[in-house]
Amino acid sequence: MDQGNTAFMLICAALVLLMTPGLAFFYGGLVKAKSVISMMMLSFGAMGLIGVLWVLFGYSIAFSNGPQGPAGTDTYIGWDGVFGFDPSMFSLDSLFQESAAPVGDYPTIAFAAFQATFAIITVALISGAIADRAKFGAWMIFAGVWATVVYFPVASWVFNFTLGEDGSVVDGGWIASMGVIDFAGGTAVHINAGAAALALALVLGKRVGFAKGADKPHNPPFVLLGAGLLWFGWFGFNAGSELAADGVAALAFLNTIAAPAAAILGWLVVEKVKDGKATSVGAASGAVAGLVAITPACAALSPFWAIVLGVAAGAVCALAIDLKFKLGFDDSLDVVGIHLVGGLLGTLYLGFFANNSGLIFSHSFRQLGIQALSALAVMAYSFVLAFLIGLAIEKTIGFRVKNEDEVAGIDLALHGEEGYVLENSRA
Repeated sequence: MDQGNTAFMLICAALVLLMTPGLAFFYGGLVKAKSVISMMMLSFGAMGLIGVLWVLFGYSIAFSNGPQGPAGTDTYIGWDGVFGFDPSMFSLDSLFQESAAPVGDYPTIAFAAFQATFAIITVALISGAIADRAKFGAWMIFAGVWATVVYFPVASWVFNFTLGEDGSVVDGGWIASMGVIDFAGGTAVHINAGAAALALALVLGKRVGFAKGADKPHNPPFVLLGAGLLWFGWFGFNAGSELAADGVAALAFLNTIAAPAAAILGWLVVEKVKDGKATSVGAASGAVAGLVAITPACAALSPFWAIVLGVAAGAVCALAIDLKFKLGFDDSLDVVGIHLVGGLLGTLYLGFFANNSGLIFSHSFRQLGIQALSALAVMAYSFVLAFLIGLAIEKTIGFRVKNEDEVAGIDLALHGEEGYVLENSRA
């Protein structure tokens, strides 16, 4: 067992976990002052629920008996595929015994911990589409069901695989087996979350008074802080997906600097031309758009092509966020415009510019076809199931708060707290 790689995996897992509080700040700054607690609680609620579900059965669904899982028939971590009960899940002896036989150069439980943080952030990303109008309890039910029937299986399709000596996939989930290039989760994380966000936005409907310019971010410094924490954690997200501290991880790390940096510039140029001003929220959003786009591509592009992707992602996503006004759906915090569009852009871009297999190198459309099919399959699966789950919740217990609570701000109504309490307001 390589202690260096084990330490690398655990540090990267901690970095990715930090992304969810970072997302809470990013989303929290974008909503109304009287909804900031509610918005941030959607992220922290996801941390609590998905963290527990992953240990109980999420890891077993995603990696049970699979190539990335431990040898043998039992995972030792949670129920085996939910339906099969394994008493050894209660035994530390079996857990440590399994950990002494690592998948690569690290214990399997380190891999399980790393992947847990992916599950958490993916679910939390969806919440931005329903800001200012979703019930906390309804969100928690949705998060648990969607993670179980969508994220955990999709993670198995994309992340559960083994490589042969020539670097090709020899066994694994059906998307990975096709030869898709998705190093850190363009499909499983961003397209997956973005499609679910679109579905929930349609289920919950538009906010009261929805119109372009009607809702302004209440705290841009929060947005910048959140973007900074997301970028910091994203180094664990991308470089950590190599599962080893080596040259590929270093390339992913460098591209995680280059692409979002270029995306900031791309977004700000579009914003300046379109609206006359380059804003701090635009800079933060551009960085996130670049991070989303480089996620699947960070180990398959030269830094030059990463910069080109970043500029394109910043510009395209800056234009895409206005689609909700033209198409009439209320994606409150532009999860669709940034994560779905950015994820699709990064995934399809590889069909053209991926080292060796992209169109400009191989003169073949094969990789582009694989990328497109993988993206479409995840998008359709996630959208349909998210819509059905959300609709079932809305028709039973209700997913949306009362209009009067939405207008007043939902922090007090849902949580009995205020984000900002001034002394003279208590006099």
